[in-house]
Amino acid sequence: MSVDKIKEMVTRISEMLVDKPGMVVVKEEMRDRTHIVVLSVDKDDVGKVIGRNGQTAKALRALVNAAATRMGEKVLLEIR
Repeated sequence: MSVDKIKEMVTRISEMLVDKPGMVVVKEEMRDRTHIVVLSVDKDDVGKVIGRNGQTAKALRALVNAAATRMGEKVLLEIR
């Protein structure tokens, strides 16, 4: 699995969570040998992606971490 597959996974899951799926944007940045997957959604949908007490964001980050560990990379999810 590559970082592109992780980005695709985050995109698909996020599109199912929000009211405006066309506004979901997932980009990749690099910082110190770490891939940063940046998720941007409409300002009205940020709460849906974060979830109550951050539970949805924690679950998304756990999925990203599991996939990254499997491919031997360090990938973090950042929500903007």
